[in-house]
Amino acid sequence: MATIDLSKYDSNSVPNASEMAFGIVVSDWNSDVTFKLLEGAQETLIKHGVDPENVCVFHVPGSFELVYASKRMGDELDVDAIIALGCVVRGGTPHFDYVCQGTTNGISQLNAEGKVPVIFGLLTTDDMQQSLDRAGGVLGNKGVEAAITAIKMVDFNKKLLEY
Repeated sequence: MATIDLSKYDSNSVPNASEMAFGIVVSDWNSDVTFKLLEGAQETLIKHGVDPENVCVFHVPGSFELVYASKRMGDELDVDAIIALGCVVRGGTPHFDYVCQGTTNGISQLNAEGKVPVIFGLLTTDDMQQSLDRAGGVLGNKGVEAAITAIKMVDFNKKLLEY
């Protein structure tokens, strides 16, 4: 469980992203949270040099649909990385477990089989307050962390190809 501000990082450790392109897929379910994650991710990409024209955002109904949308984006768009943003809050049924496990496994499989990194920006929390704390609240914004991870993974791929 995060206990530090997710938005705090050394900006000098982030590669220049001015030549990078990103896809972001965001769940509309729990939009009070996910739209804040989206805002954090977009602002961070732009802060590190990404042209706003090189950030393509698509919305899906829920977090389970993040896998399909990420796969399609990777197949159809010329992007260097995809950021998948969603929020699942534990309820009184096993639905939470199925959505979290399915989404996690799906994104893991995309990463294992694909060439475009898919960044896991899915909050899986026990209550709405925990989600809000991680979407611009006391623990920062997980969208910021996802954007930094995306930039670093694109840089990893670039260095790997140059090796």
